[in-house]
Amino acid sequence: MANLNKVEIIGNVGGEPEMRFTPSGKSVVSFNVAVNSKFGENESTEWFHIVVWDKLAETCNQYLTKGQQVFIEGRLQTRSWEDNEEIKHYKTEVIANKVLFLGQRKQDKETPLETDTEDIPF
Repeated sequence: MANLNKVEIIGNVGGEPEMRFTPSGKSVVSFNVAVNSKFGENESTEWFHIVVWDKLAETCNQYLTKGQQVFIEGRLQTRSWEDNEEIKHYKTEVIANKVLFLGQRKQDKETPLETDTEDIPF
């Protein structure tokens, strides 16, 4: 039997991306995405923690901004750790391998970037 771990979400970036570097120099960016759902009168928001690596991380750090709509494709990964009081914590993240910028991008102070809606695949 085959296995599959795939996530696709469309939502809004919840804050500015946070870029870090591993000791070996790999770039990693993390940010949150809010996905809104409405069922009749009920509305809810689900938050996803997104982690992006390498060149795609640098692109996300440069162009993503709070409130921007994005499409994320990746896989779920759950990490666990113990704090100083030996309490075990868990965090489930989406490890993204594809990020499409659907909303307006950050504008460079010197050269404005144009968004062509014809490039959006759906």
